[in-house]
Amino acid sequence: MPMNARTPWMLCLAALVIASVPVLATEQAATPCTDCHDVDAAALAVSIHGAFACTDCHVGVASPHDEVPEKATCATCHGDVETAMVASVHGKPVPAGLTAPTCVACHGDSHKIAPSSDPSSPVHANRQADTCGACHGNPEFALALGIKVTQPIEAYRASVHGRAVESGGSAASCASCHTAHDILPHGDPASSVSRGKLSATCGQCHPDVAEVYDRSIHGKAAVLGVHESPVCTDCHGEHRIMGPRDAGSALTATNIPIQTCGRCHADLRLAERFGLAADKVPAYEDSYHGLAGRGGKASVAHCGSCHGVHDVLPSSDPASHIHPNNLAATCGACHPGAGQRFAISAVHVLAADSTGTVSYWVRKIYLPLIWLTIGGMLIHNLLDFVYKIRHRHAQRFDSTVEVAERMPLGFRIAHAGVIVSFIALVFTGFALKYPESWWTWPFRLFDAGEDFRAVWHRVAGVVMTLATVGHLAHVAVSARARRRIRQFIPNLHDVRELRMRMAFNLGLSKTPPPPAKVGYIEKSEYLAFMWGTVVMVATGLVLWFQDWSLRNLPGWALDASTAIHFYEAILATLSILVWHFYWVIFDPLVYPVDTTFLTGRPPLSRAEERGEVVEVARATHGGAGRGRGDHGRKDDGRSVTAPETV
Repeated sequence: MPMNARTPWMLCLAALVIASVPVLATEQAATPCTDCHDVDAAALAVSIHGAFACTDCHVGVASPHDEVPEKATCATCHGDVETAMVASVHGKPVPAGLTAPTCVACHGDSHKIAPSSDPSSPVHANRQADTCGACHGNPEFALALGIKVTQPIEAYRASVHGRAVESGGSAASCASCHTAHDILPHGDPASSVSRGKLSATCGQCHPDVAEVYDRSIHGKAAVLGVHESPVCTDCHGEHRIMGPRDAGSALTATNIPIQTCGRCHADLRLAERFGLAADKVPAYEDSYHGLAGRGGKASVAHCGSCHGVHDVLPSSDPASHIHPNNLAATCGACHPGAGQRFAISAVHVLAADSTGTVSYWVRKIYLPLIWLTIGGMLIHNLLDFVYKIRHRHAQRFDSTVEVAERMPLGFRIAHAGVIVSFIALVFTGFALKYPESWWTWPFRLFDAGEDFRAVWHRVAGVVMTLATVGHLAHVAVSARARRRIRQFIPNLHDVRELRMRMAFNLGLSKTPPPPAKVGYIEKSEYLAFMWGTVVMVATGLVLWFQDWSLRNLPGWALDASTAIHFYEAILATLSILVWHFYWVIFDPLVYPVDTTFLTGRPPLSRAEERGEVVEVARATHGGAGRGRGDHGRKDDGRSVTAPETV
C-alpha cells in the first residue's frame, strides 16, 4: 500500500491507542484493588498519578492481603520535597488540637491529584488563597501558633496580585513569594521573604525594578545588613499590595510623604542613628507641594517625583535626580524650563530654621510687626470700648434727622466687591495652608480638594483686584471722589488726634479729640488696605504663574513671595477682625452694625462723633421744611453744617 494510502489508517490507529489509555489505566486501577477499596477509578485515571499502578505507591502490598499495610508515602518519589517540608515551618510541631499541613491537605485527595497548572487543582494559582486560607485565614489558628500577621488572605485578595489572579490573569500567588514546600519564617536569612532576599523574590516578576533598587542607596544598605533600610514590603506592603493610584494605597501621591517615606525620614531615632536631617518631612509638609498634597491634590510632586522611586541615590551621586547637574531636568518635568535661568534655592527648610535666607528675614520682620500692630490695635480699641460702655454710649436713631451721605454708590459697589472677595480669600487661602483644620469641613463635606480651593482663591483674588482697580478708576475720573480721597492723606493732625484720644480714654485728659470727618482711624485702615492689596496681588501673581516665575526670576523670589503672601495675609485678616470689625460692628456707637456700607449714611451717633453733616428732616414743632444747607442751630437744638457729598 502506498505511503499516502497508509497514512489515514495509521492516524486512526494512533488515535485509538491514545483514547484507550484512560480506559486501560482505569481498568488497571480498578483491578483488583477497587474490588475492596472505594477509589474513584475514573478520577485516578485522569490524575497526575493515573499512569501508575496501585503498588507503585503502596509498595510491598500483596493482593489480596489480610494485614493493614502501611500508608503510602509521597517521599517514595518526592524525597526532596519531603526533606524541604520537614525543615520548613510546616514541618514544625504544632500545639495539641491542631493538625500540621500534609501533602493531601494542600494537594487534595491523593487519588485525584491534579497538576498545579490545572485550574481544578487546590494549588493552582487562582485557588492558592483558598487552600492556604484554610489555615491562615483562621484567627484562632494564627493565635495558637503565634502568627502575628492578621487576615493575610483578605489582604491578599484585595491586592493587585489577588485581583489579577481572581480575574484569570497571571500574578503572584502565595507560593510565588513564600515558595511551595521550603517555607521558612521571614526572620530566617534563608527565607524567600527575608529582608535580604525580598528583592530577588519580587524580582522574579519585576526584574527591572529589582535591578534598579539594588543599585539604590536603600538596596545597597539592605545588602550590607542595615535592618532599617527599606525593602519592597516596607513601602508596598506585604499582602495588601495596592497600585499607586488605588484609594488607600500608601503609594498615592498624598500618602507617600507621611505614610511611606515619612515613617523613616521623620523618625528622630533613625535620623540620629544614620545622621539624617530630621526636618525634611515637616519642611516638605509646609511647602507648596506638601500643602497641596495635604489638601488632596494627587498630581502634586511628592518624594518620589524628585528623589526617584526605586532609584533613590544621594544628592552627591551624579546619577541622582537631585544632583545639581540634574535638578533642571527633575524640576522641569513639572515646570518646563525651570532651572535653566535661575539657581534653585534650598528645599526642605523650615521657616524657623532658614537662617540667613530671604524667608528668614521676611519672618523676622513680619512677626514683630504683626505683634506690635495687632497688639496696639487691641489696646487702643479696648480703651475706647471701656470708656463708651462706662458712659453708656450706644447707637442712636432719630427720625427727625437725616444724616448726610458718607459713602457714595461708587464707593459702596467697590466696597461690596472687597467684602465678598476678602472673605473668600481668607477662607480659601487659610484652607490651602491648613487643609486639615476643623473649619475646612465644608470642603471635605463636598470632597472639594486643593484644586477647588486654589481655583476659588484665585477667582476671589481677581474680584478683589478688579474692585480695587475700579475704585481707583472712579477716583481718577471723579473730581468729587478725588476731593474725598484727599482727606485720607495723613498729616500732623492725625498724630495730635491719636495722642488726645489715648489721653482721654486713659483718663489723663478731660478734653476729647476734636471731631474729624476722616481721622487717623479711617486713614490708617484705607492706606493699609491699599498697601496690602498691592503686596498680596504682586506676590500672588508670582505664585500663581510659578512656571513663568521659575524661568524669569531668581530662586529666592518664590520663597520671598510665599513668605510675604502668608504673613501679609495674617496681618490683613487680624487687622480686619480687630480694627475694622470693631469700628463697624462692636463699637457701641454703631452696634450691631454700621449701615454705611449699605445705605451710604452712618448712624446718627457716629455722625455726631465725627461732627459730620446732618440734615433736619422737619422741625420739632412742625412747619419748617428741610434745613439742608442751613448753618447754626435748629429748633431741636442740633447744630448742622453744609453737606459735602460725593
